[in-house]
Amino acid sequence: MWVKLILVMLLKYYLKFEYMYIRIFKLTMRSAIGLLLFTAREIAVHLGMNLTYILNQIEEYIGEWFRQSGKRKEIVLASKATGPGHQHVREGKPLGRSGILSAIEGSLARLQTDYIDLYQIHWPNRATNFFGKLGYQHGAEDAERDLHEILETLSELFNSGVVKAIGISNETPWGLMSYLNLAEQYGLPRIASIQNPYSLLNRTFEIGLAEMAIREDVGLLAYSPMAFGMLSGKYRNGARPVDGRITLFERFQRYSNPQAVAASEAYVALAERHQLSPAQMALAFVTGQSFLTSNIIGATTMLQLKENIDSSELQLSDDVMKEIEAIHQRIPNPAP
Repeated sequence: MWVKLILVMLLKYYLKFEYMYIRIFKLTMRSAIGLLLFTAREIAVHLGMNLTYILNQIEEYIGEWFRQSGKRKEIVLASKATGPGHQHVREGKPLGRSGILSAIEGSLARLQTDYIDLYQIHWPNRATNFFGKLGYQHGAEDAERDLHEILETLSELFNSGVVKAIGISNETPWGLMSYLNLAEQYGLPRIASIQNPYSLLNRTFEIGLAEMAIREDVGLLAYSPMAFGMLSGKYRNGARPVDGRITLFERFQRYSNPQAVAASEAYVALAERHQLSPAQMALAFVTGQSFLTSNIIGATTMLQLKENIDSSELQLSDDVMKEIEAIHQRIPNPAP
């Protein structure tokens, strides 16, 4: 039975004039104690900073904490191998065997550990729909062969004990089923999790992946459950808080397009009518899904953190769920 637990810490670091924050979250997956995963890609891109430098520095911080605390065995640690497209990572080239082995070797050294519990592929090499892209255009690449190479490389790490489980992120139904078919055909390890976006503003996971997550036992690690904070209500009436993610990362326009703004206002108003916290209602909706393994949350203050964690105890009433569905039917998936 999957255990659904939300626990996130958002740390802020001020390094000279460089503003950087790191989302660190810890969750329970089946028999695991917790999952610690580090995300800073958006910060580096926003600041025009070298992604490799930022991620390396974060891993060094965490590795030093492991060394000083002696608590590595109490944590389930997750990391990712990034996909193509950024010049400062493999000169933008696709992810393959050498890229995976090089990435994990560096991570292990910086994290001062000899294993990673969950190792994920951050996004696919092939041109497909993720990060809000719609209008699929088929490419001529041998995508299955590419997935086979990646899975075989992850299998090497799995069999050697360097990686305890493998996962994917920002993947499509075809990608997930291809990985599972390859695992069965060649005796390779199965995908354990899929980290994709899911929120009241983006329920596209339900279309082709929800059934697969349950039937194939590949649970969703839902990211952006608050749609970059839109569902908290803090961006109502055009407000732009200085430390808000949409303020900081203007390129994520899919969260603040007119349809997303209208849907967010409707959901926030619904929460208020029922005397609920808009943030907790949004998170409780995600947590209540049967295909979910964990709800990844973030906060900039301890008050927000407590509010978010407390949402794990909230069960939405039938009336609230009916009104949520009515809004979804009227404005479906405005921020895919």
